[in-house]
Amino acid sequence: MTSTIGVDPTAQPTSRSVVGYLPAVLRVLIGALFVVMGLNLIFNFLPQPPGAMSPGAVAFGNGLAASGYMPVLLGGTQVVAGALLLVSRYVPLALALLAPVIVNIVFFHAFLQRSGLVVAIPVAAIEMYLAWVYRDYFRSVLTARANPRSR
Repeated sequence: MTSTIGVDPTAQPTSRSVVGYLPAVLRVLIGALFVVMGLNLIFNFLPQPPGAMSPGAVAFGNGLAASGYMPVLLGGTQVVAGALLLVSRYVPLALALLAPVIVNIVFFHAFLQRSGLVVAIPVAAIEMYLAWVYRDYFRSVLTARANPRSR
């Protein structure tokens, strides 16, 4: 019988591999990105990237701005969802709120301003990875035949 003094043989190892930390690191990374970019949509404090935007991208941006509410709605959604990801609360809800925003970001850069695909594709990949990691929490939403509760 081999024994080490002061070591509990039934204790679980306390160290986690790098892969074990990956969901938390990516959650914080994407949360911080959306908090900052959402605040920028509302307050416009970051400089515009260098280079000319395509006419379609300019028209799209002007249309959103002309609505009067879309930049604030999109920015507010991004700030709230990003903050939820940062504090690790309601993470599946935050991912669900960000999914259509991210789809729009990818399509915007795929069709109107290709230079942003360098950021849009990794953001979409992180979103999909986190949705996969938290997939058990989405199962009830994906129920094909949901019945309301009876009183």
